[in-house]
Amino acid sequence: MATEDKNRATAAAILPLVGGAANVGSIAHCMTRLRLGLHDRSLVDDEALKAVPAVMGVVEDDTYQIVLGPGTVARVTPEFERLVEEGRAAAPGEAAPPAPASASADELAAQGAAMKAARKAKNATPFKLFLRRIANIFVPLIPALIGCGIIAGLNGLLVNLGWLTSVTPALAAMASGFMALIAVFVGYNTAKEFGGTPILGGAVAAIIVFPGVANIEAFGQKLAPGQGGVLGALGAAVLAVYVEKWCRRWVPEALDVLVTPTLTVLLSGLVTIFGLMYVAGEISTAIGTFADWLLSNGGAGAGFVLGGLFLPLVMLGLHQALIPIHTTLIEQQGYTVLLPILAMAGAGQVGAAVAVYFRLPRNQSIRRTIRSALPAGLLGVGEPLIYGVSLPLGRPFITACVGGAFGGGFVGLFNQLGDKVGSTAIGPSGWALFPLLDGNQGLGTTVAIYAGGLLAGYLTGFLATYFFGFSKDLLAEFDVAQEPAESTVPATGGPTSPPTKEPAGV
Repeated sequence: MATEDKNRATAAAILPLVGGAANVGSIAHCMTRLRLGLHDRSLVDDEALKAVPAVMGVVEDDTYQIVLGPGTVARVTPEFERLVEEGRAAAPGEAAPPAPASASADELAAQGAAMKAARKAKNATPFKLFLRRIANIFVPLIPALIGCGIIAGLNGLLVNLGWLTSVTPALAAMASGFMALIAVFVGYNTAKEFGGTPILGGAVAAIIVFPGVANIEAFGQKLAPGQGGVLGALGAAVLAVYVEKWCRRWVPEALDVLVTPTLTVLLSGLVTIFGLMYVAGEISTAIGTFADWLLSNGGAGAGFVLGGLFLPLVMLGLHQALIPIHTTLIEQQGYTVLLPILAMAGAGQVGAAVAVYFRLPRNQSIRRTIRSALPAGLLGVGEPLIYGVSLPLGRPFITACVGGAFGGGFVGLFNQLGDKVGSTAIGPSGWALFPLLDGNQGLGTTVAIYAGGLLAGYLTGFLATYFFGFSKDLLAEFDVAQEPAESTVPATGGPTSPPTKEPAGV
């Protein structure tokens, strides 16, 4: 089957299982997940979705998220969007899912709606909503960060080897062009996310990277192009949105097309030049200084804490707060020293999953899930192992965090010794991070330290889970033959998944 046909077949298999085109309110995707806004959650067939070969798992949040993995999700999403449009065109009068046909169905639908509302209310705290907005601004930039980061790594290797000297300047331009203008893209996405005109957000943010700001003095010192970076662009674009909305309310309609954009750029631009650039620049510098200080002085301890807590942060959605920090470090130093340490959490998860595989030889359902999800886990896609294996079992999730802590401690120790290990982009993890590695030492040293951290995470996660991840009650409950159909855990690594019973003795 051709790749395009395969992607369309996957989309076609998913659509009826989420209630059809009429039940889909919004469609988006991130690095690994197809994110759907659904009108009626009760119309979704979770178990059938998990049985679709390309589906690694499902996750419920403010949107219904189907884990497809990197690469696949970017190809399936356009096909899914086309199928939804075709479905709506074929049934133009069907604006919403059909009403239930019986009293019992009415009750079931009401219960489903109530559960959905409760879940949304639980996840709709102001802080979490703010973090989701931040993620919506930066996540679309990740493909460019990855592509440019890999080109930067390739260029650095060629420069060090003295090869293709006539080509390396061109590669440097390709790698650096996006980062030189990243503030503009952040401003554009910020205005779009906060309900303003995207191009006005980009226009105000462009002031930050304009070379001419070097002739301007603020707070007693000359400004520098790029000062404030992505944080300044974020603040400038948010300000532009509020100025624009104020203008829309008070400027007469006849003058709106001339006055509103002019005042938006003028007022926001003045505040950006004579305030935000300096303040954001100080904050950005403080972030870089603190990251260096933390790893130079905290070393193994800081890496231990960061690597051990990252999985819980992911579960709570708080990891999104790190995105602008990573981006700021990449902008300042060329790489983020935090990501390789945080990536060790995935290594601990892989080690824990392998231990579960050996500790539950009779449970073919869980072992099958691990076999199907392990390759994705090695490449840094951890959702199938988290939701399908360690989290439902309870204690193995904790021992996976222990593995991540030791891996992070290993990398942090070398940072303290002066061997920095960083990533030139955000997004990938696990083995997929190797092409993006950079640091203050040679590439061989950087790769060796990162590989050593992964090995420490794998081994510690395995040993901690094998010896401490199961109580006697937990083994007695789960080390038995299980039928695949019994599973209803939140996500799986393939067509089968762990049992639904609450783990004992966790």
